Amino acid sequence: MKNPNAQNQGQNQNQNQKSAPERPRFSFLSSIPGWLVGLVLAVIAIVVLANVSKSFWYFEVVENDQVGVTVEAGKIQGVVQPGIAYDFGLFVDLIKITTSAVAITVDDPELITIDKQRVGLEVTADVFRPREADVVISNYSRYRNIYQNDDALKQRMTAFTLQAMKVCVGDKKFDEAVIGSGRDDLRACIDEELSGLAAPLGLEVRNVAVPQITISPEVQAALDAIVQSRLATEKAKQDAEKARQEATAQQAVEEGRIRVEQSKLQEEARQQATLQQLKQQQLEAELAVIQQQTVNADAQLTLTQAEQKIADEQAKVDIARELALAEMYSNHPEYVALQIALANASAIKETDKFIYTPAGSFPNLILSNGVVPTVQVK
Repeated sequence: MKNPNAQNQGQNQNQNQKSAPERPRFSFLSSIPGWLVGLVLAVIAIVVLANVSKSFWYFEVVENDQVGVTVEAGKIQGVVQPGIAYDFGLFVDLIKITTSAVAITVDDPELITIDKQRVGLEVTADVFRPREADVVISNYSRYRNIYQNDDALKQRMTAFTLQAMKVCVGDKKFDEAVIGSGRDDLRACIDEELSGLAAPLGLEVRNVAVPQITISPEVQAALDAIVQSRLATEKAKQDAEKARQEATAQQAVEEGRIRVEQSKLQEEARQQATLQQLKQQQLEAELAVIQQQTVNADAQLTLTQAEQKIADEQAKVDIARELALAEMYSNHPEYVALQIALANASAIKETDKFIYTPAGSFPNLILSNGVVPTVQVK
């Protein structure tokens, strides 16, 4: 490629040679080196080529909190999940949609309840753009700005939240919206309404909370009075309940003491009854023994009587024998003498010694050691 500056310089030199007498003119372009001009033109060409080539291909990374929408010639072709995405074609492009949570905080100090009370609410929530391909494809062309711009998303969700707050507060009484568990019901209502408004846009609402409820000073004073009254009523109920419980406890103590006494009396009565039963059993046993002894005594008496009869009969037999002997001894004296002789004979032993002396005389016995026996004889 020829440098036009070089050609101009050659022409100028020829003209200078032809018209030497003319005064030479200064040129700015003649002071720029040719290589620098070429470098600038090359950079411009590369930039233009890069911008033009971006319409024909892409090679990008889709992060974990993103999905990519592939577009070719202005028409949506599909949705790319996190990872590496690339394509070649005529006027192709990749549009990234952030699917991480977008936090919103909405305040409305002028909400009217159904009973004409003013309250202020602060609502917070997290909004998520869709990740599902069918939802993104069906809604991207209509809600492109909301899918790509967080400010546009917050603006739309703020409007939805204000609408949901008005609907939920306007359908409730002051007590139902502010006091006690009514806050949970109010939060659930706002969550349901807000989710219903965001669903047609393919948006998902989570973590809805009502961290702050503001009321006017007059209502606050009235509410404090109501709370104090309720506290006083509750304290009175608690005092009454405490007194009732103490009375119940005292009654339970008395009943327990009475039951203990009754138990003692019942135990004593039971022991007495048991003792009486034992005594009765003992008496019955003694009676059985006495009855048995009576039976035994009767049997012994019967036996004794029988033995007595036998003894009487035996005595009669013995007496009859003695009488018979006496009668025989009386009738037969010689037999008596014989029996006497036999008795004397049976009484004499072989070792016995007899000394026969005349009648009326006493025998003299000589014993050892000079002992002289003396027997008085009448």
